[in-house]
Amino acid sequence: MYIMSAVNDTKLNSAMFLLTGVTGQEDIHLWISIPFCFIYVFSILGNSTILFIIKTDPSLHEPMYIFLSMLAVTDLGLLISTIPTILGMYLFNSREISLDACFAQLFFIHSFAIIESSILLLMAFDRFVAISNPLRYASILTLPRIFKMGLVCVLRGVAVSFPFPFLLKRFQYCRVNVLSHSYCLHQDVMKLACSDITVNYIYGLFLTASTVGFDLLPIFLSYVMILKTVLSVASHTECLRALNTCVSHLCAVLLFYTPDIGLALIHRLGKGSSPLLQIVLGYIYLLVPPLMNPIVYSVNSKHLRGRIIRVF
Repeated sequence: MYIMSAVNDTKLNSAMFLLTGVTGQEDIHLWISIPFCFIYVFSILGNSTILFIIKTDPSLHEPMYIFLSMLAVTDLGLLISTIPTILGMYLFNSREISLDACFAQLFFIHSFAIIESSILLLMAFDRFVAISNPLRYASILTLPRIFKMGLVCVLRGVAVSFPFPFLLKRFQYCRVNVLSHSYCLHQDVMKLACSDITVNYIYGLFLTASTVGFDLLPIFLSYVMILKTVLSVASHTECLRALNTCVSHLCAVLLFYTPDIGLALIHRLGKGSSPLLQIVLGYIYLLVPPLMNPIVYSVNSKHLRGRIIRVF
């Protein structure tokens, strides 16, 4: 029994997972890496520029832009969590990833994703207060309160993602160890285990449902209240001006939640779905929000756009 235990431990510790790129297009992986490189460069440049502008311009030290800077930091975290494996696989055909490295990567990916979801909720609350109660806006969203909210978002993301590596570490992986993506996700790794994954499945499902229920539902309700407030405004011009301040946030919500929910459904329910659709949704989920969020906010905010043009 002691020998068998030692063999099993050795097997567990030396296990490797194989990352997957665009299936059937392995001969052009080097060419596929070019748009990924551009996405990473522009995403890092865009989010870093947003952070620099907000930090150096005192006129942008307002709740809306502070929440935007939190979103930019989270997007940078998602990019840094995925850059090593995606570019390593496409540029150098480095498909192998160790067990511990995979667990660490999925912990950071899920943590930053949950933090981003929480920040989008805070941004919806910011718009609700700004439109529904503008006279008390500055007194409700004070700097100390905003930083406390941000800290709660970080603690929530870390706390709910913390069990993932430990839930996966207890398994033996003796099946075909090929992942569905070029990075690690909990719902993808757990399917490769040779043990009962009921606990992991229930916890992952609960986490997805709680993210949608505790974040997306209040976001929806806040916009219902915003719409009710805006429609009560007599002036058509003021109504459009108020709604225009919400356009960027609505785009960010759609860019984040649409692929997130789609990927979760495919992993749990779409057994006969196309592998290419799963791969594409996975890349949209992680790469498109960090790329598009700075563009959407820069285009829609004249104040921010003017500062960016002045810097460059």
